[in-house]
Amino acid sequence: MKILWLTWKDRKNPLAGGAELVNESLAKRLVEDGNELILLVAGFQGALNEEIIDGYKVIRLGNKWTVYWRAYKYYKKNLVGWPDLVIDEVNTIPFFAKFYVCSPSPLQGEGRGEVKNILFIHQLCREIWFYQMFFPLSLLGYLLEPVYLWLLSDRKVITVSASTKKDLLKYGFKDENIKIISEGIEIEPVKELESYEVIKYKDPTILSLGAIKAMKRTDHIIKAFEIAKAVMPDLRLIIAGSSEGTYGAKVLKMMKVSAFADSMEYLGKVSKEKKIELLQKSHLIAVTSVKEGWGLVVTEANSQGTPAIVYNVDGLRDAVMNNETGLICKENTPEDLAVNIVNLLSDEEKYKSLRINAWEWSKEINFKNSYEEFIKFIKL
Repeated sequence: MKILWLTWKDRKNPLAGGAELVNESLAKRLVEDGNELILLVAGFQGALNEEIIDGYKVIRLGNKWTVYWRAYKYYKKNLVGWPDLVIDEVNTIPFFAKFYVCSPSPLQGEGRGEVKNILFIHQLCREIWFYQMFFPLSLLGYLLEPVYLWLLSDRKVITVSASTKKDLLKYGFKDENIKIISEGIEIEPVKELESYEVIKYKDPTILSLGAIKAMKRTDHIIKAFEIAKAVMPDLRLIIAGSSEGTYGAKVLKMMKVSAFADSMEYLGKVSKEKKIELLQKSHLIAVTSVKEGWGLVVTEANSQGTPAIVYNVDGLRDAVMNNETGLICKENTPEDLAVNIVNLLSDEEKYKSLRINAWEWSKEINFKNSYEEFIKFIKL
């Protein structure tokens, strides 16, 4: 097949995250399977306009605001009649590809007729608008999401969690048109879990890993740490990830002025090698996002022998089997997170059980399974 994949970020984008890891792992496998693929994405400072990565072509247009219009113009000028399949990835905002790649449509123009078009939605973003966007754009995004989802509800859609599927059903998508595929991780699970006991940090250590931005609620982790630290004096916190804007500055200031500043460490954005080291050495990872497609960092931590404590939100509740592979907070508050941290780190048998179960489950979440499910669906 000739496949056109529309999404606003590629993995080289400074804002790239777990979704881009999934996308391009699948793209690489599609090309290895004999398909042709073009990834149409937004540009960023210092980026090449075009390049070949792992056999697929990446074309960068405009920026994160203009890429949607630029993608339409580029398609009309250069790609009409080329693709067999167009994947419209909804990462906050859709490309509305169905209105210019599918027949009958006044926007399609001359071509070779019907082009297959599906959606790829990691997560819906309604609540996130109020964390990541300023007013009144936050309110506008919140109000418009149900409208554009209704307009696209006749499409087949791929997603990565039961939580997102549940959301889609609420907005008119048909159950039989939604396919949940497995997530995957780019790091290999450790071979022997017990042999990694010796490399845990000497003091019990909580890890927060990922970009510091409002929807991740990193400030909740700091507050929970301070509460737990009062009960466990040797507790430590490591925060790794890029810091964004005023919220990032707020979090760094919280750390600096905290009564427990000496027990907290900020590393900034880390390399893959350092990330793996942190995942192996930390005792717990805490994740407090407003919403996720799938808690990919949870599975990564599990693969390195580290269980997670997470908030009870979409994506995170999918990535954790409560009291089996990790803990899901009953209340999404720093206080409840702190109680779970103290209780789990104080219960050696419980901790060991969750650790083993999480590691075993992580071995089932891989891109081999993800790709097999993905390719079956797009060929239907």
